[in-house]
Amino acid sequence: MNLSYSINVNGRLLTMERPLVMGIVNVTSDSFYETSRVTEQTVLDRCRQMIGDGADILDVGACSTRPSSQPVSESEELECLHRVLELINKNMPDAVLSVDTFRAKVARECVKEHAVAIINDVSGYDWDKGMLDVVAELNVPYILTHTMGRAGDEPVYDDFVPDVFKKISSKLWTLRQRGVKDVIVDPGFGFGKSLQQNYQLMAVLDDFSMFDAPLLVGVSRKSMVTKLLDVAAEDALGGTIALNTVALMKGANILRVHDVREAVHAVKIVTELNEQ
Repeated sequence: MNLSYSINVNGRLLTMERPLVMGIVNVTSDSFYETSRVTEQTVLDRCRQMIGDGADILDVGACSTRPSSQPVSESEELECLHRVLELINKNMPDAVLSVDTFRAKVARECVKEHAVAIINDVSGYDWDKGMLDVVAELNVPYILTHTMGRAGDEPVYDDFVPDVFKKISSKLWTLRQRGVKDVIVDPGFGFGKSLQQNYQLMAVLDDFSMFDAPLLVGVSRKSMVTKLLDVAAEDALGGTIALNTVALMKGANILRVHDVREAVHAVKIVTELNEQ
């Protein structure tokens, strides 16, 4: 059963009386799902399609964090985001924008200069020590993702599920102590976790309610789908829908997806079921 939360996005409340859908906008040539990649010339078409399909948030990223990827430089990431975000703001001023970055400077400039409403940091402020200060300074909604090591690492846990909960709890406490009011928790499917561990985490997703924070789930076309089903990312929509539906029934408040229309349909079906 989904708990109802709300977050402050540029001075207005975005409520989660029903789960929200966040559309992935990859302005990079190195995303693991090739079809999701857009260019500066095609980004508006992608964004318009997602909004038309029912996306509540657009998550814009210009630096891949997939396993074995080589991140672009900070200056390259910033230059791309400046151009793309200016274009989106000019043509879609009402869109709620999130920036997908682990770099503090990138996050600050996107919020300050382009009215980006949410910071989505897959590193849980581990990869850039300045990120915590930036989040506390700007006090915008922050997506706290659990990860261990860098993309492609194979970390060792003492006791997997308790270790994940302990790390999230510690970081969440720190953020709240620093005055960050709106924290969204992301279990970090695919980040520093084996295939089995990803499914262990999905099995106990209900327990994330202990954090009293909105829960974001991002499993769209990831390896926990492709490896289990032995399919390419291009053929992983069915598995993604299945996992998104499970996540919704276990309390997810936000789905981060490549395929907005299908996720919106899943939200409508699960919401109707929960209301019976």
